[in-house]
Amino acid sequence: MKSRNIFFAALCAAVLAGCSCPSAGQRSPQRPSDYVSTLVGSQSDFTLSTGNTYPAVALPWGMNFWTPQTGKMGDGWAYTYNAHTIRGLKQTHQPSPWINDYGQFSLMPVRGEDKFDEESRASWFSHQSEVAKPYYYKTYLADHDIRVEITPTDRAAMMRFTFPESGESGVVVDAFDRGSRVEMVDDHTLAGYTTRNSGGVPENFRNWFVIRFDKPFSAVELTDSPASYKAGSRLLKPEGGKSAEGDHAVAKVHFTTHRGERVTLRIASSFISPEQALRNLETELGADDFETVKAKAQARWDEVLGRIEVSGGSVDQLRTFYSCLYRSTLFPRKFYEMDAAGNPIHYSPYNGEVRPGYMYTDTGFWDTFRCLFPLLNLVYPSVNAEIQAGLANTWRESGFLPEWASPGHRGCMVGNNSASVVSDAILKGITPAEEVEELYNAMLSGRTQVHPTVSSTGRLGHEYYNSLGYVPYNVGIHENVARTLEYAYDDWCIAQVARKLGRTEDAELLEKAAQNYRNVFDPETRLMRGRNEDGTFQTPFSPYKWGDAFTEGNSWHYTWSVFHDVEGLIDLMGGRKGFTRMLDSVFVVPPVYDDSYYGFRIHEITEMQVADMGNYAHGNQPAQHMIYLYDYAGQPRKAQWWVREVMDRLYSAKPDGYCGDAGNGPPS
Repeated sequence: MKSRNIFFAALCAAVLAGCSCPSAGQRSPQRPSDYVSTLVGSQSDFTLSTGNTYPAVALPWGMNFWTPQTGKMGDGWAYTYNAHTIRGLKQTHQPSPWINDYGQFSLMPVRGEDKFDEESRASWFSHQSEVAKPYYYKTYLADHDIRVEITPTDRAAMMRFTFPESGESGVVVDAFDRGSRVEMVDDHTLAGYTTRNSGGVPENFRNWFVIRFDKPFSAVELTDSPASYKAGSRLLKPEGGKSAEGDHAVAKVHFTTHRGERVTLRIASSFISPEQALRNLETELGADDFETVKAKAQARWDEVLGRIEVSGGSVDQLRTFYSCLYRSTLFPRKFYEMDAAGNPIHYSPYNGEVRPGYMYTDTGFWDTFRCLFPLLNLVYPSVNAEIQAGLANTWRESGFLPEWASPGHRGCMVGNNSASVVSDAILKGITPAEEVEELYNAMLSGRTQVHPTVSSTGRLGHEYYNSLGYVPYNVGIHENVARTLEYAYDDWCIAQVARKLGRTEDAELLEKAAQNYRNVFDPETRLMRGRNEDGTFQTPFSPYKWGDAFTEGNSWHYTWSVFHDVEGLIDLMGGRKGFTRMLDSVFVVPPVYDDSYYGFRIHEITEMQVADMGNYAHGNQPAQHMIYLYDYAGQPRKAQWWVREVMDRLYSAKPDGYCGDAGNGPPS
């Protein structure tokens, strides 16, 4: 898009300052992956987010992630840094604790016949014995005297457990509740499925898994009701054909081990079929041993992280930078697999069919359109080309572009920001040529529709917006000013594509609609403000009120959401001097707030308060671009000063290293 109108050009320039793309033969003193800590942001809870992350052991954009599980089954805070015990090693697809997980199951090596359910099998661990890298996780389960290690591929993984001398060693496989199955295929192999999810899936949703051990089982236990099952009460011979299927299937395999004995597991899964799960295992792991898979995983991370080479900073700054870049290259995740001929296919989370082509998921465009996707376009364009092809498939399979997908359409946030993500890729020549027309039509369709069951998909309030030029405050549609501002920017984005395609009539209509932000600007307060259907502004009005007319922010935050026409906003505020004064005010006014819309103080408010930057809320997306607007007002020194303040004070490579939610990568 036109650089003079896109704020994220300045944002990406700041991110890339002091960086270069390495030429052939150049090498950093240390491998980029060695700087990364996956624990950054994990010291979080419901009341205060320092990232709300978990230590994902995965490949970049991989279909499956793995994480040590400290929380109970179904807890969105699957791993928290302050926890003392681990309940399992979980395959996860969770993009955010607020969205939660789907297709999850866990494994837990244990010692003791009475260790079975998630309470009895839990073990103390310590960060002193924990290694948490993108390509490798290791810790010591103190209560079992077992060392665990994990290393990933895109759709498979290997685990290595080092056991003590015991006649009661084993591994528990928990397929979780709400419908699951575990079957013993033979005395080395378990298979099954989990249906556990938090929404956004068709009725036939399954995550099929297969687990191969390099040590034969001496016995196996199977149950579909672990809450009432007495551990050790029913040991079965390790023969194929035995299974448990029901609400909550759990298996435990038994074997005798000598001290220091390593048992290696090869694990893969598929959303398509059990046969595809086996194909994923054989294709991605093959005959590789644990160390080979680990080396390949690290090499892949070095390739991705090494796209940006950093110099001149301290070791702590390098750790912070590459830990952030790691977090920015996890989502959206691949939701496609490869068939026997090596072609991409996917289970559609929109219609339940297996279809050809790419599919990515687990991203919310409200969170990611401002900076994550511009980063992908600049640094990882081939990845975004696949993502765009997947978006075209989403449109074909559901009639809508996604706004928040996990794995299908989810009811979360506002806006029609798929238009920004799709338009930018088309204009930068990244979108596959055969999909451009399809995606353009999808964007136009989204202007006049709302999903029948997921109102955050499409445009809620489009009838008002397209007739009045704004979504009114008093017609029962919450967060109406936020919607109006984002729809206006989205219209500008689509207009740029219309111009590129020679659709002059469309472009003129869209460019006019892109000025709709003016309809919610209050010249008296020089802030964005809710406007009633009759044209009057909302009364009473407090610029400190979170939510209501805005989304996870207040008027001080959302007033700057005119990404496409900063000069126009400057004019509305009386010129550069008045514009600068309003920008300054955000940092000067105290961090007071009105949380009456929510009825309690949401964590984003707390994160604004504790940052000690007035009413500036860098911990959430609506205001993160605001600092760069000083450049448009001829005050680059202020932009530079505040950027440095934010980077130095609000980011680190520690477990509390973020200033707000970072699961999808935006703050990074």
